Amino acid sequence: MKKIVYIATCLFLTITMQAQDRSMPKPGPAPTINIKNPETFTLKNGLKVLIVENHKLPRVSYTLTLDNAPYAQGDKKGVADLLGSMLGSGTENISKDAFNEEIDFLGANINFWSEGASANGLSRYSSRILELMADGALNPVFTQEEFDKQKDKMIEGLKADEKSVPSIARRVENALTFGKKHYKGEFVSEETLKNVSLADVKLNYNEYFVPGNAYLVIVGDIDYKKTKKQVEKLFGKWKKAIAPQIAYNDPKDVQYSQINFVDASNAVQSEISLVNLSNLKMTDKDYFAVLIANQILGGGGEGRLFLNLREKHGWTYGSYSSIGAGKYINKFRSSASVRNTVTDSAVVEIFNELKRIRTELVSEEELKNAKAKYIGNFVMQIEKPTTIARYALNKETQNLPDDFYEKYMQNINAVTSEDVLNAAKKYFLADNTRVIIVGKAADVLPGLEDLSKSAKLPIFYFDKYGNPTDKPVVKKPIPAGVTAKSVIEKHIQAIGGLEALKKVKSVMSFSGATIQGQKLDMVTKSAQDKFSAEISMMGMTVSKTVVTPKYGYTINQGQRMDITGDDLKQMQESAGTFKELKLLNNPDIELAGIETIKDKDAYAIKKGETTYYYDVKSGLKVAESREKEQMGQKMTQFTYYDNYVDVKGIKFPYNTTLSVGMDLEFTTSDVKINEGVSDSDFE
Repeated sequence: MKKIVYIATCLFLTITMQAQDRSMPKPGPAPTINIKNPETFTLKNGLKVLIVENHKLPRVSYTLTLDNAPYAQGDKKGVADLLGSMLGSGTENISKDAFNEEIDFLGANINFWSEGASANGLSRYSSRILELMADGALNPVFTQEEFDKQKDKMIEGLKADEKSVPSIARRVENALTFGKKHYKGEFVSEETLKNVSLADVKLNYNEYFVPGNAYLVIVGDIDYKKTKKQVEKLFGKWKKAIAPQIAYNDPKDVQYSQINFVDASNAVQSEISLVNLSNLKMTDKDYFAVLIANQILGGGGEGRLFLNLREKHGWTYGSYSSIGAGKYINKFRSSASVRNTVTDSAVVEIFNELKRIRTELVSEEELKNAKAKYIGNFVMQIEKPTTIARYALNKETQNLPDDFYEKYMQNINAVTSEDVLNAAKKYFLADNTRVIIVGKAADVLPGLEDLSKSAKLPIFYFDKYGNPTDKPVVKKPIPAGVTAKSVIEKHIQAIGGLEALKKVKSVMSFSGATIQGQKLDMVTKSAQDKFSAEISMMGMTVSKTVVTPKYGYTINQGQRMDITGDDLKQMQESAGTFKELKLLNNPDIELAGIETIKDKDAYAIKKGETTYYYDVKSGLKVAESREKEQMGQKMTQFTYYDNYVDVKGIKFPYNTTLSVGMDLEFTTSDVKINEGVSDSDFE
């Protein structure tokens, strides 16, 4: 057997070496793009139907799009979202459960939103799939029960987003860029959702879910004549109407480049975006040059932003740029999520790349690679029915020439380095850039203030909803007499007292969390210098961790891995019933200052790479953070504690949130003291 492997290896190496001696074959001719123009007809109510027969696969797709002018929803922002969530929840002809069961039986996908619907499946079921989509879109039943359910669900989602720094960043970015009264700048809040009634949802449907500016695109293995007849039958009774059109003044860019800063005390990294407005249209002569310019700057892993901030400096997992194009106002943005301590440096480097692409010709190699990327993606996508549908719709709604996509590759290849330079100068602004940063003020502001002085970038401060606010206080004075030891002592007293804690020989807790709809159960056990945690899902153990004074290990999906080195040492130092009993007389702890944790002041007690946060007023521990390296990037992981509950005279946090790229919230259901734990739990 070894001999066979050896021979195979030698043969592979020989073939590889021979291949390296050969010249690369010349690329073949560029593929000819021939996108079949759809057959079209218009119903009396205004619905325009576009049908493309494609018999390569026995499938069909339907896309209904309401190309209405955008509108602001004001103090009832969220009414359209609620409408979209309620569509498909039963019709006048079929219940919600029966509707969903039939979709599953047909193996189809049907989706609804406030501005349309889509469906796809096997062509043998095409007639029924279209019937179901049409029924769901045109004959919905809006019940108070479903309305209340969807509204509560959205409010819960908003509450979760309140803790998400990326969500805060997106909200503030749009609010500041477009203005909060503009349809692209307003945002859904719990307050605006509570203003929405079921009657508002019905009114929105009647006013905006109308056929006047609607398009139905059908692509797939169907017969035109039969399909036309069915469409006329299903959609012909749709009442003729045109949605209201409201005119909006386009927002303006800032008069001079500036930093707009939002303090997020729970941010473990800063969200950075450099933004300016864009009126780019797909019909503009420089449209293709803009696409290539953006691709070179930050279109992917080959972009300059990525190569600079990630590959060269190791500050982020990725840095990208994007630019919108269409009938209405849009934006150009460059963005990155970076460690707090390098926020100012990252801003400088993004500006450097913007300056470089605006003042220097891109290399022929960059130009060639960007074109190849676009053309490669274009050719791969062109075979998909959804792509054909989107292209057909774009021609109608964006007023594109009939041969726009046939000449797509030709237009991409025609872009020159000079075209890229001119496009960058026009669309990637240098002096009117809004730098929006959401980060932890204590870590970020000192560096940003230095940058503000050197680069003449004034800093303006905003809250998490885009409202102007005062500069956050970064360094708060520590009261006289407060030390690291006194903070720990206050915490111990707050949760039950030193004598009570010393009597605890073991602690066992039961907690649960939900991730992507799946419930996780966690059981933790602590004893003298020992700790174990077991996480299970649907009765099956997912992972287990054990730490003792002699060893530590983890088991993930049946695979055991020993914990060693500094990781083991840190875990051993904190193992046991209460960490603070070990911290109390530890000479290595230091009071690092007062920081804001979830809008409240907390003392920060630092020990090595770990920081413990204790509420200034109550003394209760509200968070822990630990610096670690992952995939070559330094990062800080936070754990938050809340909802302390008294168990036999000792308080335990019943809510624990792990910030691991997303927030994983564990809720404790029970804590047992001095029972249920044995030495065998740590073997």
